[in-house]
Amino acid sequence: MGPMCSMHMLWNTQIIDTCIVFRSWHVRSTQGFIFSCLVIVALGIFYEYLRVFQKNYDLHLARRLSSEGKGKGRATPGPSGRSSPEAGYEENGLLTGRKKLSKGTPVPVISRLVRASMYGLTIFLSFFLMLVFMTYNAYLIFATVIGAALGHYIFGSTINVDVVLSSETKTMACH
Repeated sequence: MGPMCSMHMLWNTQIIDTCIVFRSWHVRSTQGFIFSCLVIVALGIFYEYLRVFQKNYDLHLARRLSSEGKGKGRATPGPSGRSSPEAGYEENGLLTGRKKLSKGTPVPVISRLVRASMYGLTIFLSFFLMLVFMTYNAYLIFATVIGAALGHYIFGSTINVDVVLSSETKTMACH
């Protein structure tokens, strides 16, 4: 019987005979371990690319739908001349305790398929990287963090100030 996979439930720095997520990803040499770390860094970079691509796709789709006359435009001043919600809106929402939910704009089937595929791939990749992290191998954890940081640095070169200052920003999560 040859070398076997070693799985630790405690912090470790083992290189040889480490298995990464699958038994078939069995590291048998130092060079193989370095290559595996580089693959994990690349997956972290790709994850950040997917997040930015998904956001840009949604922005492009929203602009296209808006140019076709679908969706709401900018807030227009009400009878009082202000852009904030009018009394009728407040009565329907705040005073009754019921939120008036926006129905949103229907998304064409092809765009829905593209968005769902990107979302599914992003979720899969985030959970896969989480499983790599859960090997408790210090080097693999470091590779995961380096990949995410490099990806964020490469693809996060711009910021939407209005979104950041609003309360609708996404928090840290696995996905």
